[in-house]
Amino acid sequence: METAELLAIIGRNEDGLNQFKANVTNATSLAQEMVAFSNSGGGTIFIGVSDDGTFAGLTREDMGRLNQLTSNAASHNVRPPINPQTENIAAPDGLVMRIVVPDGIAKPYMDKNGVIWVKSGSDKRKATSREEIQRLYQRAGLIHGDEIPVPGLTIADLDRDYFKTFFERNFDATVDDQDLPLPSLLENMNLMKKNVFNVSGALLFAKNPSFKLPAFIVKAIAFPGDEIHETDYIDSGDLTGKIADVFQKSMSFVRGNIRNIQTDQNVNAPGEPEIPTIALEELIANALIHRDYFVTAPVRLFVFNDRLEIISPGHLPNNLTVENIKRGNSNIRNPILASYATKILPYRGLGSGIIRALKAYPDIDFENDHDGNLFKVTIKRRNITWNK
Repeated sequence: METAELLAIIGRNEDGLNQFKANVTNATSLAQEMVAFSNSGGGTIFIGVSDDGTFAGLTREDMGRLNQLTSNAASHNVRPPINPQTENIAAPDGLVMRIVVPDGIAKPYMDKNGVIWVKSGSDKRKATSREEIQRLYQRAGLIHGDEIPVPGLTIADLDRDYFKTFFERNFDATVDDQDLPLPSLLENMNLMKKNVFNVSGALLFAKNPSFKLPAFIVKAIAFPGDEIHETDYIDSGDLTGKIADVFQKSMSFVRGNIRNIQTDQNVNAPGEPEIPTIALEELIANALIHRDYFVTAPVRLFVFNDRLEIISPGHLPNNLTVENIKRGNSNIRNPILASYATKILPYRGLGSGIIRALKAYPDIDFENDHDGNLFKVTIKRRNITWNK
């Protein structure tokens, strides 16, 4: 790093990516800073810069001590160990050590006492909420929201006829012919454990999953204008049931609140939806399958005069970006649910759904909101002035 670049960073002050330290003598405190960065996307620690932006005047001997301290902290005080990169930079009044801490690939990271630290603006804080810690484990692939047990939903809640039909259609065999009790069969299918459904099993095959999972529904509202209004709306509903039911209800809600248009068809033909069905299917299925089930909030489906919005709890996982997913990249957040969804919904699970939606209807925007922890799809409606 050039001195001019260092001075520019100092001039902007500390933030979520850059931390200043006048000096460091304690491996434990340095490890906590590195843990926070490793859990929160990575960042840089500058040792030799005071909080007010002045230089501490560190010497060559200080650099040797700090390099050793950094190595010890990263290997002995961070669990699992990390590999930060250091650089000694010549500043106007002494030397500055730059420690680059990469975004960790084995989250969650902890200090030697087992405390998980995360960044909060330019500061760090302990991760204390269960959902926050679960999401760190989720990012590491150690746990998934769709495999969490749902206390209170047991084999008695299974929609037996629906499950038997699904099993026979997809496995070319009958449930009754299996040499296993039904709970054991469901457990072998990763849908249940110790007679309790997990989130996937409940959403796929329980008679009324919303009874115990009231947040995992779709809240749908159609507004008369272009903005959200608290009391003025055309249509609304809480779309509940098994995931297949919620999908169909969501499709019906949208189809009932957008226009059909005549293309080159006969005037007596029913017309086609202004937004192609294939685009709606792909985007609604994606919202139900790939939402974050560690977040206790519904998918929101809003129909406005000029657009549709599908808002899913949870931003894109890991290093996925909007540009990634538009090129077909994927990262399956809910692997159990996704594996069965290919047999229930118009979903292929190959990362190609967004590509198909855009090909059918290019006027779609995506917003990956890390701060709000949500993912928003905006589908622009065609500029048609007559009523649907």
